[in-house]
Amino acid sequence: MAELGSKGVTAGKIASNVQKKLTRAQEKVLQKLGKADETKDEQFEQCVQNFNKQLSEGTRLQKDLRTYLASVKAMHEASKKLTECLQEVYEPDWPGRDDTNKIAENNDLLWTDFHQKLVDQALLTMDTYLGQFPDIKSRIAKRGRKLVDYDSARHHFEALQTAKKKDETKIAKPVSLLEKAAPQWCQGKLQAHLVAQTNLLRNQAEEELVKAQKVFEEMNVDLQEELPSLWNSRVGFYVNTFQSIAGLEENFHKEMSKLNQNLHDVLLGLDKQYSGNAFPVKAQPRKKTKLFARLRKKMSSDSTPAKANKSPSPPPDGSPITSPETKTVNHELEPSTLEAPGASIPKSPSQPAEAAHAGAEAAGSEAAAGAEASKTEADSGSSSLPAVVVETFPATVNGTVEGGASSERSDMPPGFLFKVQAMHDYVATDSDELQLKAGDVVLVIPFENPEEQDEGWLMGVKESDWIQHKELDQCRGVFPENFTERVQ
Repeated sequence: MAELGSKGVTAGKIASNVQKKLTRAQEKVLQKLGKADETKDEQFEQCVQNFNKQLSEGTRLQKDLRTYLASVKAMHEASKKLTECLQEVYEPDWPGRDDTNKIAENNDLLWTDFHQKLVDQALLTMDTYLGQFPDIKSRIAKRGRKLVDYDSARHHFEALQTAKKKDETKIAKPVSLLEKAAPQWCQGKLQAHLVAQTNLLRNQAEEELVKAQKVFEEMNVDLQEELPSLWNSRVGFYVNTFQSIAGLEENFHKEMSKLNQNLHDVLLGLDKQYSGNAFPVKAQPRKKTKLFARLRKKMSSDSTPAKANKSPSPPPDGSPITSPETKTVNHELEPSTLEAPGASIPKSPSQPAEAAHAGAEAAGSEAAAGAEASKTEADSGSSSLPAVVVETFPATVNGTVEGGASSERSDMPPGFLFKVQAMHDYVATDSDELQLKAGDVVLVIPFENPEEQDEGWLMGVKESDWIQHKELDQCRGVFPENFTERVQ
C-alpha cells in the first residue's frame, strides 16, 4: 500500500508539472499574439543584460588565464631542458660547474613556485568568482517562469471577475430548461448554488493569484538586490586579479634576472680562462695546389725571348713602316682601339707600325715598347712635320655611347667581377695564394680555366697592389671565400 501511495504521489506531481508547463505555454502564446498583457520590469531586464555580459567577460578571462598558465608551464619545461643541456655540455674540469648546477636547480624551483602562485592567487580566485553565476542564472530563469505563472493567475482571476457579471444577469433571468422546469420553491436553491460555485472559483483564483504574486515578488526582490551588487563587484575582482598577476610576474623576473646575472658571471669567468683557445675560421681544403706557381714559371719562360728581342723586325714583305690605321667616326676613335690592352696613342705620323704588334704582346715586351717610344720621339724631333695630336672621345652612334662600359672599368683588372672585403686575417700557405688582413679589399677576377677553381676559393688581386703596380700576373692569387664579404 505504501508503494502504491508513493507511486500515486509521483504521478500527481508529474501531472501537476505537466499542467503548469501547458499553462505557461498557453500564456506565452497569448502574450505573443497580443491577446494577453505581459508584466515587464525594464530595470530588472537591464540587470539581466549586465549579468550576461559579466558572465561572458568572466568566462573569457578564465579561458585566457588557463592559456597563460599553460604557456608558463611550457616555458618552464623549455627552460628546464635548456639548463639540462648546459649541464651536459659543461665539462667537469671547467670552473664554475657547481655554480651552474645550483643555478639550474634554483631556476627550476623559481618556475615551479611562479606557476603554483598563479594557480592559487589567480586561477582559483577566478573559479570562485565564476562559481556564483550558475546559481544566479538558474534563479533568473525560475523568476521568469514564476512571472508567467503570475500573469496566468492574474488573467484567470480577471476572467472570473468578468464572468461574475454575466452570471448575475443569468440569475436575474433564468433561461435554462432546468430552471424553467423547476418548481418555484426549488429555483431559489439553484440560484444559491450557482452563486456559491462562482464565489468558490473566484476565491480559488484569487488565492492562486496571491500565492503566485508572493512567490514572484520574493524572488524578484532578492534578484533586484543581488544583481546590481554582483555587477559592481566586477571592478574590484579585476583589480585584485591583475594586481596579483603583475606582482607575481615582477617578483619572478627579479629573481630570474639575478640567476641570469650569476650565470653570466660564471660563463664570463670561463671565457676569460679559455679566451686564448678561440675556434679559428678555417678555409676549405684545396685540391689543386701550386696552380699559379706553374703558370708563372710558364709565363716567365714564354716572356724570355720577347725580352731578348728588343729591336723590332722589319715586315716580311719589305714594305716601309707605316703608322697604325686609325678608324674614326666623326673624328672619334673606335672603341676597339681603346679596349686593346697595351695599345698606345700615336704622337706623330712617323710612329712605327710595330707598336700595334708590341701592344698585342704587351704581357712580355714592355721594355721593347719603351725603346720604340724613345726612338719615335727622336725621329719626330728631327722631322720638319708638325706633331699630330689625336684626341680620343667616346664614339656615339645615334646618341648611344660606344665603349662606355669599358671606360667605366678601365681602372679595373681585365675580367673584373666584383669586390670583396676581408673579414679575417688569412696566412697564405702556398705561393699562389693571397696574404690577407682584415679590411683588405680584393678585386675578384675569373679563373682562366674554370676547371681549376676549387669550391670555396676565388681568384683576385688586392686593390692596393693593383693601383700601385697594375701587374695582374705578379699580384693575383687565390683566397678562401669564407674569409671575405662581398661589398660590390
